[in-house]
Amino acid sequence: MYAVIASGGKQYRVQQGETLRVEKLDGAEQGKTLEFTDVLLVADGENVTVGAPLVKGAKVTAEVVEAEGKGEKLRIFKYRRRKGYRRHTGHRQPYTALKITEISA
Repeated sequence: MYAVIASGGKQYRVQQGETLRVEKLDGAEQGKTLEFTDVLLVADGENVTVGAPLVKGAKVTAEVVEAEGKGEKLRIFKYRRRKGYRRHTGHRQPYTALKITEISA
């Protein structure tokens, strides 16, 4: 059984027991349980339910594994040839790690 949920402007395909990283969620504490009601699709074997836009009565329950982590550093380098212009910056995207505990439809 799997589901597709929406969180942070992105869509994630989740299964029970898996761990995934989503955009940082405000108010998330380690060990806390979260419920996602923005479920776009639920599939259980041959039975596939697609929402329009959401599946009514469906929810995904997840436990917060890591409340506030940072992803790998992205290096941004700007350069203009023959002008002596060079700029170097970096970025680390914050995330929240979740473990999916239950999918109910």
